[in-house]
Amino acid sequence: MDIKKYNVKLAAQPPEINSPWNGEVWKTVPALEVSSFRRESSAHRPATFCKLLYDRRRIYGIFQVNDQYVRCIHTEFQSEVYKDSCVEFFVQPQGTGAYFNFEFNCGGTLLASYVTDPTRVDGRISKFIPLSPEDNQEIKRYSSLPRTVEPEITRPINWFLGFEIPFSVLGKYVSIPVDVCGQVWRANFYKCGNETSRPHWGSWSPVHELNFHLPADFGEIYFSI
Repeated sequence: MDIKKYNVKLAAQPPEINSPWNGEVWKTVPALEVSSFRRESSAHRPATFCKLLYDRRRIYGIFQVNDQYVRCIHTEFQSEVYKDSCVEFFVQPQGTGAYFNFEFNCGGTLLASYVTDPTRVDGRISKFIPLSPEDNQEIKRYSSLPRTVEPEITRPINWFLGFEIPFSVLGKYVSIPVDVCGQVWRANFYKCGNETSRPHWGSWSPVHELNFHLPADFGEIYFSI
């Protein structure tokens, strides 16, 4: 199987957190597509795309989702956002076997941790360190949808979510170089909605079972100039 690859370009200027998908900063940035849906998914398989940029201080990202059956009820940091209409960015810095999971529901609520052993025991990840409330404050995000969406939106709707992750947050858990230019990190990008009326599980790099915590299935992101 070919390894999925994406070039993360150096930002000429940091995007504003609420910059639109085709705004001045993002319009020339190539998008990757979350298009590999697990067979366990319903017939609803929303077209989902993501773009990344970086500078010496942060990774910047934006998801765009052409969605339907959108629901969002989790509003507390570290709550079960994957049960809502959700997009996710998992990333493994170069030189480490561990990785971070950043899971954002469509209202912008975050579930995030540093996973050191993704082996499942009774359905749960074996070893991980939840990111702190202080980390949550440093990770900016913006959603085009309200914080909660209930009842479910059943009509077609496009939404986007922008995020900024400081390298300093990652550096609390793993050694990060001052300049990541030239490095190759492992990563995957996901779309899910476990407890919507049309459950679905999509990824950028295909996963060999219904489990997003499979670093062996991650693709590669290259920090270019």
